[in-house]
Formats: sequence, structure tokens, C-alpha cells
Amino acid sequence: MRKEKAMTEKTVVQGLEAVLADTYLLYLKTQNYHWNVVGPHFQSLHGYFESLYQELAEAIDQIAERLRMLGASAPGSFQHFLKIASLQEATSSETAEAMVKTLAADQRGLEEVLQKALKAAEEADDVVTQDLLTQRLAVHQKNHWMLSGMAA
Repeated sequence: MRKEKAMTEKTVVQGLEAVLADTYLLYLKTQNYHWNVVGPHFQSLHGYFESLYQELAEAIDQIAERLRMLGASAPGSFQHFLKIASLQEATSSETAEAMVKTLAADQRGLEEVLQKALKAAEEADDVVTQDLLTQRLAVHQKNHWMLSGMAA
């Protein structure tokens, strides 16, 4: 029984690490877009992207702290993040329209990673991690909806 519990706890940590890696990549991509967006919607997108990456910065800290509370180390290098992330880095040469579409798709991609991590937390009966991941899922679902509306 103890071995089974250790395996579920390890799965929770791995899920949180994946969420952290993708959240950090999305943070970096969103900040990149904030810096490099151009075109007729510059003002609105520049400000919107800033609000998104600021919210992501807070989330990164919460996820990393949860990993520490579970006794794990929080990955903290781009090299490590890139190994475990499912999202891809961005270029700054994308059009504003492409940036919005990419961020919408990335929100959806992060939703999938969150769902997987949430399932692991449920199986481990880790209600605190479940709560954190459920809150993050709600944020990314709303962001996906908003960005998809902009891209339509």
C-alpha cells in the first residue's frame, strides 16, 4: 500500500512539473508577444498580453511552491522546462493575428496538461493540489475562450 501511495505522489509531482514547464513557456511566449506585437491592434493586444503574462507569473510561483510543499524540487531552468514541456517556444516574427491564434491554442494545450495533472491529484486524494489545478484550469479555459473570440 505504501509503495502505491508513493507512486501516486510521484505522479502528482510529475504532473505539477509539466504544468509548471508549460506555464513558464506560455509566460515567456506571452511576454515575447507583448514586446513584439505590431499592427492596428497594437494598443489593445500589448495591454492584454501584459495582463496575461502578469497573471502567469503569479501562477508560476504558486505551482513551484506547491511542488516544494510536496517535498519536491521545482524545476527552474529553461533546459529542464524544454525537456518536459508540451508547448513550443515562439518567434517574434509572427503577425498579431497569428500571436492571438497561437496563444488560444496554447491555452487549450495547457488545459490538457492540467486535466492530466488533476487526474493524478484526484487519484492521490491530494485536495490542495486539486484545488490549485482546478483554479488554473478555469483561468486557461476563460483565456482560451477570450483569445478564440479575438481570433474569429
